[in-house]
Amino acid sequence: MTEAPAATAAFRLDVGTSGLATLSFDLPGQRVNLFTRKALEELREVVEDLARRQDIGCLLFLSAKAGSFCHGVDVDLLAGLDDVQEARAGATAGQQLFAAWSALPFPTVAAIHATCIGGGTELALASTYRLVADRPDLRIGLSEVRLGILPAWGGCVRLPRLIGIEEALGIILPGRSISPQKALDLGLADKLLPSATFLHHVREFGLNRLREPRPHPADHHLREVLLEKNPLGRRLLFDQARRRTLQRSRGWYPAPTRAIEVIRLGIEKGPAAGFEAEARALGELAVHPVTKNLIHVFRLSQAAKKDPPRPAPAKVERSGVAGAGVMGAAIAHLIAAKAEIPVRLLDRRAEALEKALAMSASLNQNRIKRRRMTPAQARHLLARIQPTLSSSHLGRCDLVVEAIDEDLEAKRRLLQELGERLPAEAVLASDTSSLSVTALAKGVTEPQRVVGLHFFNPVLRVPLVEVIATPQTSQEALATAIAFVRRLDKVPLEVNDRPGFLVNRLLGHFLTESLWLLAEGLSPERIDRALSEWGWPVGPFAMLDRIGIDVALTVAETLQRAFPDRLALPSWNWRRAFLEPGHLGEKSGAGFFRYEEGRPKGVDPEALVRLEVPAAGRGKLDATEIADRILLPMVDEAARCLEESLVPGPEQVDLGLVLAAGFPPFRGGLCRWADHQGLAAIVNTLDRLAGSAAERMAPSDALRRLADRGDFYSS
Repeated sequence: MTEAPAATAAFRLDVGTSGLATLSFDLPGQRVNLFTRKALEELREVVEDLARRQDIGCLLFLSAKAGSFCHGVDVDLLAGLDDVQEARAGATAGQQLFAAWSALPFPTVAAIHATCIGGGTELALASTYRLVADRPDLRIGLSEVRLGILPAWGGCVRLPRLIGIEEALGIILPGRSISPQKALDLGLADKLLPSATFLHHVREFGLNRLREPRPHPADHHLREVLLEKNPLGRRLLFDQARRRTLQRSRGWYPAPTRAIEVIRLGIEKGPAAGFEAEARALGELAVHPVTKNLIHVFRLSQAAKKDPPRPAPAKVERSGVAGAGVMGAAIAHLIAAKAEIPVRLLDRRAEALEKALAMSASLNQNRIKRRRMTPAQARHLLARIQPTLSSSHLGRCDLVVEAIDEDLEAKRRLLQELGERLPAEAVLASDTSSLSVTALAKGVTEPQRVVGLHFFNPVLRVPLVEVIATPQTSQEALATAIAFVRRLDKVPLEVNDRPGFLVNRLLGHFLTESLWLLAEGLSPERIDRALSEWGWPVGPFAMLDRIGIDVALTVAETLQRAFPDRLALPSWNWRRAFLEPGHLGEKSGAGFFRYEEGRPKGVDPEALVRLEVPAAGRGKLDATEIADRILLPMVDEAARCLEESLVPGPEQVDLGLVLAAGFPPFRGGLCRWADHQGLAAIVNTLDRLAGSAAERMAPSDALRRLADRGDFYSS
């Protein structure tokens, strides 16, 4: 093959003597392929050259990056958009580029060997064929809605015509990505090809398509024809989608409902109207405050993946987990699934080990059913989890996570025992949610290798892990722990060793102040509804039940001992109300709410009687006042955390609460939201609440100083 003159920094065109050409995408200096401004300009030049060529019979579009076909548009481009017309013009330019790609005088083949999302999928949709590698970790989707926008380079127009309205809505509205097999089933992929020999099969496919007439549009648009004959069915479909979307988003996220309208216009009035609607919607959404907040959160998560200079992490080739309870079993499964290394699972109870293995097998079966895993892969994963009743079998591990119940002395004894068994350079990690890691390390011969790794429940779903360093933790141990968290596909958040760390310390106000409101006569339903209306996925009482009242109480007592002036609990008999009857929340079928088959069925009146709280209805606060009582003390606590250097800046506060606590992403994070409200106004409100509600609401000197200087992000 000979290189053609259309080669650029990001794209390389090679044309063979047979007429089979390849266009390789390799964005310089990046781990993944992105459509940056420069890359788009280069692709436009390449497409203009391709349209004039006479020596190409079929073009294969490939990526030179192992883990990325294309991750879509560069988010920095979106973040810099502040003008509606500029954003709209950018969408139109992208549509025109992909229209020119679609109109090339020879078949084009998108050879998707790795992640393909956003603009990458829109390029694939504009191609004649889409060939996909059969890899369980490969995902294809349109993720734009997650950033507050919508697919605006033709995705809202082309995808429904290719796979049908209902299936397209199921991908576009939640910003969902799908597996290769699902893509094939829907018709998004034309063929699945073996991953190991992918390029060979792609070239073979291309050679068979040389000089082939392009498929007639009608061949691909059967669904469109059927839909046009059934306007009543279409209307019902769009109405249902809109209703479900508003139920889920409560109207806080404008992008999904705009996407529904754009898709409807594209189907009913034709592609030209659809493209115009895409561009118009993109222009308005790109400058929307919700979009700016969602982009802010996305950039925080991307920044968390970058590490400051520190020693190289040690290799972790063998791992261990001590404790096969709910958390330990999930952590062991996560290590086996993501790090793909052996994990020794230690517990003194054989039945706990059996239950942990059964849980892992069940998770594997669910993935097999969803075609996310093959039976062979499931067997290999389960084989990596090696149960043991004796700590002597952990002697060759490079890193062990202690994951037993929150008991300081029990954890300390176990860490000491593990320290005696493990090699001197092995890292000892504790999955404590609130206990002092420094205190836990006492008794360990080499305390410099002890770190905290605070996983959140449910372990497999929450994307954040707090990494806690003590004053004695070595930089090598810290680097190894952070690298290990990243291998588990989690975002590491480095936190100093203080009670509750970051997330639980802030969440302590969310939960504790709700209990004080309950003590004043507000019902759990009313309090939860106020916070749900504000944007939280669940209210504080549903959250307590989900965490487990026994677990939440242990953390709350730690916080109460550390911060009695502002995180003291109401003096109720918690043992009589919840622990003795075994009403521990969702897992036991009763807590603050009653549950049937995992679904809440109203407040448990017996719990309120046992707590001796006032009758519901006496509280006079409206939803805004309830939210202020619960959220503004969190803002104050964030200021205290930053003044203590618990974390480096407000970015970590915002990221931690969004990823681990459910803080509404559309608000951008606690500190960003507080800045929008104005810190001076928040100080005034807290002063008022301290006079009318309780002295614990008084703003701290830390918040007052911050308000005097400006706000969280400018100080």
